[in-house]
Amino acid sequence: MKPNFLAPIIKTTLILSLLFGTISCKNESKKTTESNNLFFEFSLAQWSLHRTFGEQGVSPYEFASIAKDLGFKGLEYVNQLYPDVMKNSDKQAALASFVEKNNRLAAQHGMRNVLIMIDGEGNLASSDDAERNTAVNNHKMWIKAAHEMGCSSVRLNLYGEKDPQKWISNSIMSLSELSDYASELNINVIVENHGRITSNVPYLMQAITRTNKANCGTLPDFGNFCIAEEGYGSLSDGSCKEFYDPYKGVTEMMPKAFGVSAKSYDFDENGDETTLDYYRLLSIVKEAGYYGFIGVEYEGSRLSEKEGIIATKSLLKKAASKL
Repeated sequence: MKPNFLAPIIKTTLILSLLFGTISCKNESKKTTESNNLFFEFSLAQWSLHRTFGEQGVSPYEFASIAKDLGFKGLEYVNQLYPDVMKNSDKQAALASFVEKNNRLAAQHGMRNVLIMIDGEGNLASSDDAERNTAVNNHKMWIKAAHEMGCSSVRLNLYGEKDPQKWISNSIMSLSELSDYASELNINVIVENHGRITSNVPYLMQAITRTNKANCGTLPDFGNFCIAEEGYGSLSDGSCKEFYDPYKGVTEMMPKAFGVSAKSYDFDENGDETTLDYYRLLSIVKEAGYYGFIGVEYEGSRLSEKEGIIATKSLLKKAASKL
């Protein structure tokens, strides 16, 4: 048998292809969106399926499989949907299992881990130092998990104080410590407008800007602008008694954005969102020079969760095509 002199060359070429493919994964979003004539890539917020996982008994570890079937590339995890972690007395061990399972499943389905949304881990804006420090340490565990999963960011909440100046001061302390810790792990620490004082964008941006950390930023959510103190409320059904203008809010948050959450509630016969002007909102996002992932987060009830996800994704495509 003649020796195959091309074999070493072919082998080397394959190795280099794999190597550079791995190294360039951070540019994958930009390349893919350009080929689809979109300026962004789609990720799926796991909260869009919270009834599927919370009420219908489907395992949250089916997330990657479902997202792939719906045509998504990126995964945005929600920690509160994993009772095996949140209710486990040995959270470190539970988180190790969470990371291993989700890494394996993401790889199996060809998905990219984008971020983890952290809820229920304490009040980072509390004026009680012991409470605030406990919350900081709890969040560090999830930041480490996000790093091990190859995510780019974690989303956290800033609750625990109603007085604006105390809230800003406490938030800066927590954000500074978490951002320093996350910086060593190449993770961004981002804050969503998530109801009450966190949706009062001028206060939120004071906290973010005065933290003065390169990896500390925002996750603008199209719909979460209820600033009423009695609770979240909804812009879609009129239950929110006081809200911040969503178009102004997104505009003000975009300069520090490391992600975007496309919240949706319902759609008319043309497929347009009935509460939010997606064309205007997406124009704001594009004009800010953003080209990363946009997470689909359907929160309506008339359509099924999967139908709502598909409708939101279709509207984003339609709106983008007209910009």
